[in-house]
Amino acid sequence: MVAKGKDASDLFPAVVKNVVSKNIEVKKLVYVYLVRYAEEQQDLALLSISTFQRGLKDPNQLIRASALRVLSSIRVPVITPIMMLAIRESVTDMSPFVRKTAAHAIPKIYSLDPEQKEFCIEIIEKLLSDKTTLVIGSAVMAFEEVCPEKIDLIHKNYRKLCNLLVDVEEWGQLVIINMLTRYARTQFVNPNRYGEHMDNERFYESEHSSQEDQTPVTPEAPKSFTMDSDHRLLLRNTKPLLQSRNSSVVMAVAQLYHHVAPKTEVGAVAKPLVRLLRSHREIQSIVLSNIATMTTTRKSMFEPYLKSFFVRPMDPTLIKLIKLDILTNLATEASIGIILREFHTYVASSDREFVAATIQAIGRCASTISECTDTCMNGLVSLMSNRDEAVVAESVVVIKKLLQMAPAKHKDIIVHMAKLVEKITVAMARASILWLIGEYCERVPKIAPDVLRKMAKTFITETDIVKLQVLNLATKLYLTNPKQTHLLCQYVFNLAKYDQNYDIRDRARLLRQLALPNEKSGALAKHAKKIFLASKPAPVLESKFKDQDQFQLGTLSHFINAKSSGYQELPDWPEVAPDPSVRTVEAPMPWTDDQPKAKKPTKKKQSFYSESGESTGDDSSSSESDSDEESSDESGSEDEEESKSEKSVEAAESSAAEVSSSSEEETSASEESASETDSEEEEKPKKPVKKPGKAAVAAVAKQQLLLLDFDDVPAASSAPALLPGNALAPSLLTGAVVNEKTSPLQVTVSSAVFVPTQTRELLNRISGSGLSIDYRFTRTQNIYSGKMVTVELTLTNSSDQDIKNICIEQKVSCRTSFCSRCL
Repeated sequence: MVAKGKDASDLFPAVVKNVVSKNIEVKKLVYVYLVRYAEEQQDLALLSISTFQRGLKDPNQLIRASALRVLSSIRVPVITPIMMLAIRESVTDMSPFVRKTAAHAIPKIYSLDPEQKEFCIEIIEKLLSDKTTLVIGSAVMAFEEVCPEKIDLIHKNYRKLCNLLVDVEEWGQLVIINMLTRYARTQFVNPNRYGEHMDNERFYESEHSSQEDQTPVTPEAPKSFTMDSDHRLLLRNTKPLLQSRNSSVVMAVAQLYHHVAPKTEVGAVAKPLVRLLRSHREIQSIVLSNIATMTTTRKSMFEPYLKSFFVRPMDPTLIKLIKLDILTNLATEASIGIILREFHTYVASSDREFVAATIQAIGRCASTISECTDTCMNGLVSLMSNRDEAVVAESVVVIKKLLQMAPAKHKDIIVHMAKLVEKITVAMARASILWLIGEYCERVPKIAPDVLRKMAKTFITETDIVKLQVLNLATKLYLTNPKQTHLLCQYVFNLAKYDQNYDIRDRARLLRQLALPNEKSGALAKHAKKIFLASKPAPVLESKFKDQDQFQLGTLSHFINAKSSGYQELPDWPEVAPDPSVRTVEAPMPWTDDQPKAKKPTKKKQSFYSESGESTGDDSSSSESDSDEESSDESGSEDEEESKSEKSVEAAESSAAEVSSSSEEETSASEESASETDSEEEEKPKKPVKKPGKAAVAAVAKQQLLLLDFDDVPAASSAPALLPGNALAPSLLTGAVVNEKTSPLQVTVSSAVFVPTQTRELLNRISGSGLSIDYRFTRTQNIYSGKMVTVELTLTNSSDQDIKNICIEQKVSCRTSFCSRCL
């Protein structure tokens, strides 16, 4: 019912009862219903708040997110503290989906209680530091809704946002790009300030750049301009998004380049925008309006794609009109022939509005390109003999505007238009002809009075706009030729004196006092000729999209050419760039275990080279003589190891005795070298020695292969040895392996070549009341049996209180071979 648009609010009490259902699918549907009707039924929705609070602790992330969404949809100021607490907990949730929902809830709580802005800013700052791409877009959206002026929150996250932009969801990309556009306009200087002296270090070359778009460099300007590295980072990371399947993302990147990028690089957005013209007509209208605005200042960018803007028969009228405007903007001396032939075809269309716009486009081409003015004028004159009155009328209007530019050259056209007054019935066309005759009556002194005579006969039946022009014609003819037109002028003024329209009556009363002065006329009548026959500037035919450049491309305000509610104006470029160091963030320190860092290289040498090499691992600060002695000890210990390896191969029965003797020799050697160093090194515990076996012989035989650099391999972390009877008791032995041939207390050190760092969740912190357990496989030998696997458990206390008496219950049998209780 809700999906079909039917009102289901009467079923609210019955649906709310199912919120306690254990079925996940039913609970999801109930949450969707509550989001829709919670604002209308606030009293009943408040009864289920306790259920929502329990849902926030549900192990299922979808249930937690849905509960938070419904809780934030109940617009009751009383529950604002509950919403704040829920949002604060959800921000630290382990699920990115829940954190994203918390970001969506921030604008809701801000609109409900604006006094909580400081709380919202604190939460937004935490969310902006999130490294998950699912959360970043929603966090920036909340930032734009709550505190777009807090630009300092973006400084330390700017580079992260640029680097993660490609992996963010499409609508998140749209929000981030729009925010970064305004950020770049406030933090970087204008890259086009110095014209062609731009930074030549470009990552992507623009295929379409022209010298017309480059402004000349003033003498005061520096010889070169270096773009900020963060500015370049933004342009480099957004350019791949021009291939996005989402047209909004492509349009957002295009407006970013238009407002932020250098002129020589803006041409990269032309081809992706032309590709969007194959989409639906709604998308076409938006894209074309932005292209029309861009062509007013960057004509050469779209010249290679001229034919992509030709009108198709199936295009709606709106798209046809925008394409006409684009074609007129792209018209040059080289392409005017193709465009005029295309316009000649459009004139034969059945769409009158489109035909009128085509004729106006021809007039614009004639006014902007002087080489084709005569050709366009002849074409417009030929259209005056068209059967369609709308075509004739629009041609007259356009010719009237063109004649104002050079009236002396086109006297014959004025005479020809005067003869068409009786045939043309369109009011605007008749008014244009009368204005032309009155303005240039001195050039046609014989035809003008005759035209006034004909119009005086039909004055009563004419439209208001024509009557006004008849009055103007009579006044101008009386001032230039009073002998022939004195009586006609009085006759027209008398007719207008009793007209039904008060505008015409007032105009006739004004003109009579100026044109026909008497004793009561003032001093203004003496200057009547200067007032009516003054030279008037020729009209400028411009694109209607020229003024829309004041709005940001891709916005609603740009499309409607008016400032809409919620529109944020694009800031101006700063004269001096702010301090770029605010965007520098110190790299986080890598994770290290509890053992000292100096022991790490010792472990690597233990695993890959020899056991006695640790005597040289921790003495980096000693003198050169100490290091020489240590290196000699190390070489000696390596020779001892080789001899031990050969002996172990010859006599396997005496391996245990050889291990004990070798350990004594290594201990004495290490004590001699350590006596020359600090006293703290002497107190370090001695580590047991690994039993040499067949693997040691293979290692000696392949020493050349062991010369590789294994510094990139992570050091093997210590794995606690599990002792029978107390599974959680800490062990002092790390990576210990029991030798079956020796006593149970004699163990040897063993570590894996590579220990995976990936962990898996064994116990959720919600299910464990604050205790979470993660496990991973260490790939080390088990102390009990070679058939068993060693697992490392990591216990984390997420609660505020200490957790004591942790134990693992023993179970006789399990259904599976691996169980968390049998560890």
